[in-house]
Amino acid sequence: MENYICVTCGTQFSEAVPASCPICQDERQYLPPGGQQWTTLARLRQQHRNSFRRKEPNLYGIGTVPDFGIGQRALLMRTPAGNVLWDCISLLDEATIDIIQGLGGLSAIAISHPHYYTTNVEWSRAFGNVPVYLHAADRQWVMRPDPVVQLWEGETLRLLDDLTLIRCGGHFDGGTVLHWPAGAEGRGALLTGDIIQVVPAQPFVSFMYSYPNLLPLSAAKVQHIVAAVEPFAYDRIYGAWWGRTTIQTGAKEGVRKSAERYIRLLAE
Repeated sequence: MENYICVTCGTQFSEAVPASCPICQDERQYLPPGGQQWTTLARLRQQHRNSFRRKEPNLYGIGTVPDFGIGQRALLMRTPAGNVLWDCISLLDEATIDIIQGLGGLSAIAISHPHYYTTNVEWSRAFGNVPVYLHAADRQWVMRPDPVVQLWEGETLRLLDDLTLIRCGGHFDGGTVLHWPAGAEGRGALLTGDIIQVVPAQPFVSFMYSYPNLLPLSAAKVQHIVAAVEPFAYDRIYGAWWGRTTIQTGAKEGVRKSAERYIRLLAE
């Protein structure tokens, strides 16, 4: 049985032919004018490939060419305790597996929110059934349940070495970011997906309930996001995309100032 993948968001389902994609029918996402469309990994492998870019020592970006689904790229982090894949992309092929095995394989997968769940079970199985960490608050959006999926609860979770998953909420109830103390030459980095969205004006970020539909978050939810990451030391942020979605320095102050501006504008 082939597991079908939603063309719009890239999520893989356990059903052979799903009736629809609940993730795309949700008000944070959308279905295109042509309606629901499906594909499979076999078809993806015929038309797409993955590219790798070194972002800094021990951190690599992995993205699909040409873009597929939402178009995000994943991040592969190497640590003394093992490698972690942060966020996920739909395409997994033999070349990708070979390259990652050459970098030390995977010990865990962690994903920021349901828009990036994609084919996480396929990735886990390709690397020895490594655990996939998703926050339990988003359990309803797991479209391919599997024993490799670990639904964690609470506000933080230590992951391998000294990495920490931080529940921020906001975009989704279980919206998560990853703190990497060794990142940014030891100044600390946050891997945020689009739970904290890097914007072109550096070192600023933004926060949204829906990005494609331009639905804002409340002041209380923005304050909660900032409070969740405040205890952690970080100077750099890696967002979800190629291009200008990295804040190289000054990220923590940028998050504070961005939240103040956002909340001020909501009140006007």
